[in-house]
Amino acid sequence: MTGGLVLLGWVAYTTWIKPVDAPYHYQHVSTGNPQQYPELELDDWPDLTISRYDVIVPDIVKPIAQAIVAQRENSAPVLIKWQNNSKEILHTLDWKSSELSALAKAIKQYAPRDALLLAWWDLSQQLNLLTEYDTLFTSHLKEPQIIPPHWLKYSRAIDAYENAFWQNKAQRKEIENFEQFSLALASKPEEGVPMLRKLIDSDREAYLIVHVTDLYKLGLMYPERIGVAYQNFPLSGNIHGMINHMKVQLKENDFDTYTLQSITDSEIRVYFLSDEESSQTLLAQMLPFTDKPAPMELEALELLYQRGGYWLYKIPGERG
Repeated sequence: MTGGLVLLGWVAYTTWIKPVDAPYHYQHVSTGNPQQYPELELDDWPDLTISRYDVIVPDIVKPIAQAIVAQRENSAPVLIKWQNNSKEILHTLDWKSSELSALAKAIKQYAPRDALLLAWWDLSQQLNLLTEYDTLFTSHLKEPQIIPPHWLKYSRAIDAYENAFWQNKAQRKEIENFEQFSLALASKPEEGVPMLRKLIDSDREAYLIVHVTDLYKLGLMYPERIGVAYQNFPLSGNIHGMINHMKVQLKENDFDTYTLQSITDSEIRVYFLSDEESSQTLLAQMLPFTDKPAPMELEALELLYQRGGYWLYKIPGERG
């Protein structure tokens, strides 16, 4: 009997107490000022400290990704650029640094200093850092968790490692607000916009910023509301051939529509929506899709600025 109890105790220890390491780690490469990282186009923010990390997996020779983070004084690090070197998406999707810095400047042009910015938590962190405007989200919320299927067994360890690295101090209220925010984007505009207004003080101007990559993240969180697939294509001189290939994908998979994201000067990513219901969500209505009404025709929000994958809207008050 005693031996059995000891054995059960050891199983409990190895299963629940003994820590399991994340299957990767961030390895520091360099630290400097924005001028030393010209690819970020952050020269207008000389007070930032920039650090580059390689994402290392044991037994794999080359880094599977690179992360560049920015900080101001003793603030938590904010992911400012991500380059994925593997064939599987990890943590986030790529975006163009030039588009992000241009967006930060545009917000200062279109929104008053006391405005509240609503965006996905990762973009919110970036905009809070670059504009110093109030954002509804300031923490590294990790939703959704984007990892390869063979890493699902490390899910808890990855969460713990990411929380520690990004100095995550999210409170329950912020997490609940993000749940309402993401659900609003996955709802129809007439339902989603009022849900967003509930997150805003009635007498405060608020602005909503979305990026085309939000489609993929929203699809992971609410697959029953919005079905999203994607495929990368090399940019070539044969634009008509590429468009025809996209149309073939639409027909063969019975997709409803698609939109494009420029990843680099030589590659684009195509996002497909699975059905008409997906196309009716607030987020889909805010982005340009083939054979769909243009985003500027969306009555529930006022389009102010667009560049690349970023779209900036003003959220009207209850009476517009």
